[in-house]
Amino acid sequence: MALPIDPSAIKPEDIGEERVVLEMEHEAAIERVREAFTDAGFGVATEFSPSEMLNEKVDAGRDPYYVLGACNPNMADRALDATDNKMGGLFPCNVVIWEEEPGKQVVYHLSIMRVARLIGIAPDNDEMADIIADTGELVEQALANLDAAEA
Repeated sequence: MALPIDPSAIKPEDIGEERVVLEMEHEAAIERVREAFTDAGFGVATEFSPSEMLNEKVDAGRDPYYVLGACNPNMADRALDATDNKMGGLFPCNVVIWEEEPGKQVVYHLSIMRVARLIGIAPDNDEMADIIADTGELVEQALANLDAAEA
């Protein structure tokens, strides 16, 4: 089956891909990210460690990997309205923290709002563009909080 879009043509900015490296231990990075996103107006709706689960269930031998499911209620409400409730299929906005090496954690986020528009869940209109811009500003603030905390 051919994909309806060419994944190789998608640039990181098309999906709002962001990556920050934190020089600290994994547990400290999880706390730092949680605080940074909370301070930017996100709540953490869910969180879990895929690495712990996979290591336990299938002896995967994975390095520390953690997912924070962040959600800004205003943005979520607007996105549900703008997409006839389809956006919930991509909720929450995940922020991933993985250990690249001991003492070095990668924080990774992509915009589910941008992805939804690319795959046709969200409309390509001014209302959605505003939601994407507003959520992008919140994520930028959260990432700036990470940078400020590092200084």
